[in-house]
Amino acid sequence: MTYAQWYDIFSNKHKTIVEKLQKQGYTQEQIVEYFDFDNMVVKEPEFCLLYKENKKCHDIEKLNCYLCACPHFRFSDKGVKKVGEKTLYSYCSIEAKDGSVATYGDAMHQDCTKCSIPHHKKFILQNFSPDWRESMSGCSLDEQED
Repeated sequence: MTYAQWYDIFSNKHKTIVEKLQKQGYTQEQIVEYFDFDNMVVKEPEFCLLYKENKKCHDIEKLNCYLCACPHFRFSDKGVKKVGEKTLYSYCSIEAKDGSVATYGDAMHQDCTKCSIPHHKKFILQNFSPDWRESMSGCSLDEQED
């Protein structure tokens, strides 16, 4: 699955849940609370593949899944740039201290597994939009070219 495919699929799943909550009169804060990992595993098991295993993507106590990805993540399915013989496909725009770059054959990708920035309620509320694509608008470098 490409980054763009994941981005579209996730955006649609997110939109469906947020619209359902808005129709029920949830406030911004209640919507964010709803996306708490422990709640989502029970109420929205199809939202994430890891939910079926009750497994978190990051080892933090209060994991919130509202953003899932990070607004600082940048990607291009075409490749961002060449680094020697390899192609960089994604990176962190703020060079978060807990992030790194992983190499898989000729491909290099941002590895966010040790970074939990977008999974904290405070960060989410500071970057909140009911439209996930708006919160993540800078991520797809391919969309910016269109």
